[in-house]
Order: sequence, then C-alpha cells, then structure tokens
Amino acid sequence: MLVHLRGDVWQIECTGVNAYLADDDGALTLIDTGMGRDGGTIRAAIREAGYDVRDLDRILITHYDVDHVGSLASLAAETDADVYMGAADAPFLMGKEQPPGLTLKGFIQRAGKLLIDRPDHDPTLVADGDEIGSFTAYHTPGHTPGHTAYVSDALDAAFVGDLVFESDGELDPSPWFITYDTESVRESIHELADRAPAVDVLGMGHGTPFVRDGSIRLAELGERIEQQ
Repeated sequence: MLVHLRGDVWQIECTGVNAYLADDDGALTLIDTGMGRDGGTIRAAIREAGYDVRDLDRILITHYDVDHVGSLASLAAETDADVYMGAADAPFLMGKEQPPGLTLKGFIQRAGKLLIDRPDHDPTLVADGDEIGSFTAYHTPGHTPGHTAYVSDALDAAFVGDLVFESDGELDPSPWFITYDTESVRESIHELADRAPAVDVLGMGHGTPFVRDGSIRLAELGERIEQQ
C-alpha cells in the first residue's frame, strides 16, 4: 500500500515493515526493500506513484535485516539502480562476514539469512557524512553495526530504519532483544537529533511515520531516555 507523506515522499507498507519512495530532484530513490515477499508490493506502489521499477536510480539500505533487504536482490536485478549501504553491514549481505553468533541479534540475523538472496553486485559502501543526491548519511550504530539514517533537507524527510520504533504516537529506542548495543542506540538517537537538519517527516521501519515535527519528536525521545 502506498501512502503519500508530503511532496515527493511516500511510505510503502510492506509485511510488518515500511519502505519509502522519494523523487529526489528527478532521482527516484527507494529506502529499504521489505521482506522477500514484498517485491510485488513495492513494484505496485512505485507504479501507483506514477513510475516504473526500472525508473529507480538508487536504493538506500538502512541496515542488514531480512525485513529491510529481503527484496533487494530481485529489485536491483530489474534496474540500473545504485545500491548504498553502511560499510559495517554490507559484508553480512554479501556473505563476506557472518553476524556474531553469540548474541541474540546475531543469531536472528543468521537465521534470517536463509530468506535473503544475495545481490549480483556489491553495494556502494556508505560512511558517516556521505552525500547521496540531497541525502546525507548518518552512521547510527547500535541496532546493527552499520545502521545508517538518511536525511534530506530538500525533501524535509529523515529515514531512520530501526533506530526507533513508533507505537500509538510514541517513539521508543530499538528494543534490546533485536539490538546489538542498546547504549549505542541511545547515543545514536542523541547524535542524530543534534547533528541532522530539522525535518518534518520522520520515517521509521516499524510504526506510523510522522509527517510533522519529526525532528522534534526525535529530540524529545532523546530527552526522555536521558532522564531514565
């Protein structure tokens, strides 16, 4: 299902997770790719927005998890889109490294790997501060080592993956049982709120995205967890 958020920014409701679509001054950008079964949903949403999957110019991946990279291989195979991903997570996707097996999060990722097809080509590695069109990449580790948020001042939108979860209008940090390092998550929330430009749209992987005062809501979460 496609939901228009504002301007040239849309939410794509996948299987228990969100992907996002943005027209970045003519460069059609997909943020995350849902589960493997969500490829058809994403293709249909792109058509509903007035484009074709072959129009994709880039795919931005916030992190390595089965519900964020599940359809990446099939979508990338249909397009000439450049794929971007945090440098510390990309080796998991490409099978060059294994997630740490002695952590619950690592065990979950290893199990999920059975449901992920490896793309034909390595993604472009993204570091903190890299610029991709109007997007700036912010390394936000904790949920995964290479977790990355993408913020566009021009689009008035930030896509933060699983750094935070939304429920009933409230934000919470990524929960411990699906996170490598909860303290790093807290630090990443503070740093992103401090460093990134103020935007209205805050698009998270799980929950209902905010379309107004997104940066304010993220900063408020930072203040709340500071007091805990």
